[in-house]
Amino acid sequence: QVQLVESGGGLVQAGGSLRLSCAASRSIFSINVLSWFRQAPGKQRTLVATTTSSGGTMYADSVKGRFTISRDGTKNTVTLQMNSLRPDDTAVYYCYCVADRRSDWGQGTQVTVSS
Repeated sequence: QVQLVESGGGLVQAGGSLRLSCAASRSIFSINVLSWFRQAPGKQRTLVATTTSSGGTMYADSVKGRFTISRDGTKNTVTLQMNSLRPDDTAVYYCYCVADRRSDWGQGTQVTVSS
């Protein structure tokens, strides 16, 4: 099992930036997939961005060009740099991973974007 702990959420005005961080309890070199999901009130949890151990990345259309996902093997973290934030980015953001053929979730961090 991999423990994931998110940090960096908060309140920001539209157009601003936030940087989310997710710390893993083991080396991220051994984790196949690291992703960020988000869930807005009354809506389903959806994929925001993914990075794989082979270096690939994928983004939801709604965040392309604004968000960047990256891994830091020295700190065992995956970060989500969020720029040009909009009110519809408001959600709880969750870190997710797949390793050893099982998946784990973090507890989530709230991001609120005011207009």
